[in-house]
Amino acid sequence: MSRVVVFGAAGQLGRRIVAEAARRGHEVTAVVRRTETAADLAGEAAVVTGDATSAESVAPLAKGADALVTAVSAPGRKIYRAAAETMAGVVAALPRPAPRIIHMGGGATLTTPDGTRILDLPSFPAEYLDMASGQAEALDFYRTSSGVTWTYVSPPPVHYAVGERTGTYRTGLDQPVTGADGEARLSYEDMAVAVVDEIEHPTFLNTRFTAGY
Repeated sequence: MSRVVVFGAAGQLGRRIVAEAARRGHEVTAVVRRTETAADLAGEAAVVTGDATSAESVAPLAKGADALVTAVSAPGRKIYRAAAETMAGVVAALPRPAPRIIHMGGGATLTTPDGTRILDLPSFPAEYLDMASGQAEALDFYRTSSGVTWTYVSPPPVHYAVGERTGTYRTGLDQPVTGADGEARLSYEDMAVAVVDEIEHPTFLNTRFTAGY
């Protein structure tokens, strides 16, 4: 059993990570801005208020944890790197063994076969550029960090939504994992499976991975 703290637990992915970890017998703390947004999680986790961008908020929750999952989102680009910097700063200051950081990142940071980031393509929608750029900054930060163990997780860049839990998926590194039709697809439910699998069986240490069918 691991002690798993999920920031952004009221979100579509966060609540599914909470449920997946709880169903496997892990001790889960669900961190939300307002407890009323996660009343349904009370039977699966300890629901507390917190802020992933505040060291004063993160530090007491990180003590004794095995994994800190960051699944926060907000308009604009600032929250993603701010959360990454906060988590890394708190974890680096803790005695060893310190918790591992699992950062739920953006699919637009994945690349095409020639190495171009999806967010840099001319066809990338302008309305998502701030969020994608913020997630890219978070990934760049982790790649230059030291003193912490982290994993950055990217979903498929387009076909990623609430669906079914199949329990099956394939993983990759910097390019989307595509099916026979050339498209990358995954449900939130199976992303949660992939995340908890990674917590239980660490494979992608200090690197990024993606998943798809």
